[in-house]
Amino acid sequence: MENRKVLKSGEFLVAEVSSADIFIPEEFNEEQQMIAQTCRDFLETEVYPNIARMDAPDTSVTLQLLKKSGELGLMGIAVPEEYGGFGQSFVTQMLASETIGAGYSFSVAFMAHCGIGTLPILYYGTPEQREKYVTRLATGELIGAYCLTEPGAGSDANSGKTNARLSEDGKYYILNGQKMWITNAGFADVQTVFAKIDNDRVLSAFIVERNWPGVVVNPDEHKMGIKGSSTAQIFYNDVKVPVENLLGQRGEGFRIALSILHMGRIKLGANVLGAAKKAINDSVKYANERKQFGVLISTFGAIKYKLAEQVIRTFATESAVYRVSKDIDDLMEKYKAEGCDKGKASIDAISHYAVEAAILKVYGSEMLDYVIDEAVQIHGGMGYSAEMDVERGYRDSRINRIFEGTNEINRLLVIDTTLKRAMKGDFDLFGEAEKLYTQIGTVAEPARPGETYFEEKKRYLKNFKKVALLIIHAATRHFEKKFAQEQEIMNNLANILMDIYVAESTCLRVEKLETLKGSEAITLYRDILDVFVNDAAARIKKEALDAIWSFATGEQAEKLSQAALQLTEVAGVNVKEARRRIADKLIAENQYKF
Repeated sequence: MENRKVLKSGEFLVAEVSSADIFIPEEFNEEQQMIAQTCRDFLETEVYPNIARMDAPDTSVTLQLLKKSGELGLMGIAVPEEYGGFGQSFVTQMLASETIGAGYSFSVAFMAHCGIGTLPILYYGTPEQREKYVTRLATGELIGAYCLTEPGAGSDANSGKTNARLSEDGKYYILNGQKMWITNAGFADVQTVFAKIDNDRVLSAFIVERNWPGVVVNPDEHKMGIKGSSTAQIFYNDVKVPVENLLGQRGEGFRIALSILHMGRIKLGANVLGAAKKAINDSVKYANERKQFGVLISTFGAIKYKLAEQVIRTFATESAVYRVSKDIDDLMEKYKAEGCDKGKASIDAISHYAVEAAILKVYGSEMLDYVIDEAVQIHGGMGYSAEMDVERGYRDSRINRIFEGTNEINRLLVIDTTLKRAMKGDFDLFGEAEKLYTQIGTVAEPARPGETYFEEKKRYLKNFKKVALLIIHAATRHFEKKFAQEQEIMNNLANILMDIYVAESTCLRVEKLETLKGSEAITLYRDILDVFVNDAAARIKKEALDAIWSFATGEQAEKLSQAALQLTEVAGVNVKEARRRIADKLIAENQYKF
């Protein structure tokens, strides 16, 4: 693994990757497993027994549990040892995020504190700021919040009106404004607040303490889900912020905000895995107990379809999550070896993988919505009852498609960032696309005699990538600088890229598993891969044709659509039997063990 090839963000579209070069969850070491077990034990002993009280809602219970998790060291996993944490790798942080993700609204409060509440100060703070705040945030003595959104500034964060001006004596910034949808607002001691200094065009960031005069926190909002997490508006009325509490440089706030959002997105990709696995466990346990027509409902083909599909989508998302997590770890080490400070190395490495962060955020949140929706359906009428965990899971899941940047914004980011990285010269996207376009009639990779199982799958993936490249080439040529206004076509392309990245990650994981465990042990994993690639081909075909007919006409449209049809052709799969085998393993184990 030491000399493995690490791709740049978005480069997967033009690169071939070896399974030896990716990290898979089956490679977690003993220490990582122990940290995950500690998180699981905390949920079992502390969170689940109190979940109904938290949901009442009683956020004082959430606060007590946050403090307790801090005492156990769970809040310090990402924090370096010199600031009272454990300085764990990014992969380990993601595993902890996944495990805590099964904790309903507690996980929202916990993740907000450990991520966007603590890390801006860790990554951008001065040594004095880190010493003063991060050491106490890492133990839960202080609770953190992140204050970016305003009533008139949601997705367009830089349009915020919150303002800061230097006091006459030059000792303070006088802060005025309003923030909304702030997670942990009701009890956070420390807030990272974004505001414009004087008439600056861009934001700056400040560390603000809750008990300073002029900081006013509204009562908690009433929400559809995540009721146990505190969400409120905060007002700043002539708050005197000491000049030494400016975070980073003046005007650096927007960059800080974006970097932290990349980190939040990627961690959300891990978080939803925990919630999905919990929903799958609830689904199969209920299906194995509930009888209709004299037999267990887990014996019905229609229920097996749902159980298998829950597993397939979760497994595929997980494959992508840990693939990019290891890439981030490796890039962090590279930056540190080049003399970069730990905090800067961490955030620069996370920010570098902006394309994959957006993919995981969208794909993961939509995967969870599917899984939990089917969990409710498997429970039938009981799934709609507040007695059952799946009812809470259903309500709690919905926010994931909205926060950390809406899925609409993130889909546009997938394409926009890929194109910008290519223009910057990170990888030769446009050259490859141009080359393909000149050979459009013979572009599909043909099957080769004696092709192995994985060679066949990789041929499909190569063809899927060609679909994306052809459309990018044709659409950017057609619209030129106006392409950014074609959001529907950008959405089509984003959906294609997401399916490619997740399908490739799943393929590489299954291939690597075979080298670790042998082909006998992975037949079920081949089933997962077969169904996923089969379905991805159909989705990519539809998105490609929708995009092509939205701008191309005449001969160009015919050529492009013919190419799309050829490039998305895959051999037939008995998906019914494959799904049944996957479901049967889940039913036999009575829990997710993939």
